[in-house]
Amino acid sequence: MKLKLRVWRQRDAAATGEMAAYEVDGVSEDMSFLEMLDTLNEELLLRGEDPIAFDHDCREGICGACGLVINGDAHGPERTTACQLHMRSFRDGDTIDVEPWRAAAFPVIKDLVVDRSAFDRIIQAGGYVSAPTGAAPEAHATPVPKPDADFAFEHAECIGCGACVAACPNGSAMLFTSAKVNHLNVLPQGVPERETRVLDMVATMDAEGFGGCTLAGECATACPKGIPLPSIAAMNKEWLRANRKVKR
Repeated sequence: MKLKLRVWRQRDAAATGEMAAYEVDGVSEDMSFLEMLDTLNEELLLRGEDPIAFDHDCREGICGACGLVINGDAHGPERTTACQLHMRSFRDGDTIDVEPWRAAAFPVIKDLVVDRSAFDRIIQAGGYVSAPTGAAPEAHATPVPKPDADFAFEHAECIGCGACVAACPNGSAMLFTSAKVNHLNVLPQGVPERETRVLDMVATMDAEGFGGCTLAGECATACPKGIPLPSIAAMNKEWLRANRKVKR
């Protein structure tokens, strides 16, 4: 395939960015989207031009490092990560717009790379459990009901890619934060920090400059791991419970 790309280019955080046009020829439908960008970067290097900077790591849809807005959709037209998006989703002659995540809490570092350390600080505020020292406990010493285990596993699938924030018209991180709160709060191991976890993580999320949630639902639609929208309601319930308990 021969494709036309319009890619966001921005030298650094202080610079003014703009869309730059490129053509890529010989693109196989079996290539991943990132492999197509690799091909373009090789051509740019051969021409002595600056390659396009973009985040990536495992390229297996696991780490959450890759993050691109492709034709206006977080991660592109398929419900998967950008690294697992294949070029068979496009047609010969297509024009593809490629932009970074757009959110006040995710400032652009260069080109398509954004600073997602705000997520790290939300995790640091409460995304952990107490870990007593000593020998490891027996695997079945703490029984977990099957519904609770399923609920925890569903929310633990979040890879922190930020697609929920990029897709949200308000730039909210409620789906990400709710996934991290819910997957620990429902487990016996998460009980000691249950109240402080939700209060501190939500407070940190607000302090980082993420927008407010109006339940538009775009976050759940864009999430490549299928974190459900009711996750936000479950976290709100935890927050109200913790607020009442702390105020007593």
